[in-house]
Amino acid sequence: MSSINDSELLALAARIELVVFDVDGVLTDGRLYLGDDGTEYKAFHVRDGHGVKLLREANVRVAALSGRRSSAVTRRLDELQVDLYRQGCEHKGRDFREVLQHFGVEATAAAYLADDVIDLPALHLAGLPAAVADAHPRVKSAARWISAHGGGRGAARELCDLIVDAREGKAPDAPA
Repeated sequence: MSSINDSELLALAARIELVVFDVDGVLTDGRLYLGDDGTEYKAFHVRDGHGVKLLREANVRVAALSGRRSSAVTRRLDELQVDLYRQGCEHKGRDFREVLQHFGVEATAAAYLADDVIDLPALHLAGLPAAVADAHPRVKSAARWISAHGGGRGAARELCDLIVDAREGKAPDAPA
């Protein structure tokens, strides 16, 4: 799903050099599972992880910004060899700008996939602001592209496929 026509979207996606993901509600479904011993559990979708691998193979940098801190997130992002991630982010716009500066990438060449209002400052900066299907309505309004799937259910993979395909000159696949 997109708020711009396909040719505009493909041109925008083809210029992406950096993809930044929110974590909870984007790479996960946003639910927190807490064990009796205080252990926090999160579920990540394997297809989203493969999408991250495809981005890296296409020489697209990958970063993640999370408002929470979690050892489960650390483990998963390390497994995926994400280029840079930060947890405990309270100011996503500032953190997004710092990630851009770290990689030397202009905001117009960056995508940001989000689900909630804490992400709005970063979305407003990104060249390709994107939202998961079950994002907050204000986030969807700020997005230029909206996934067909919800957070933690393949939404990240959809964005990865869009960018990789656009960089290869392919038309995007229709959502299932």
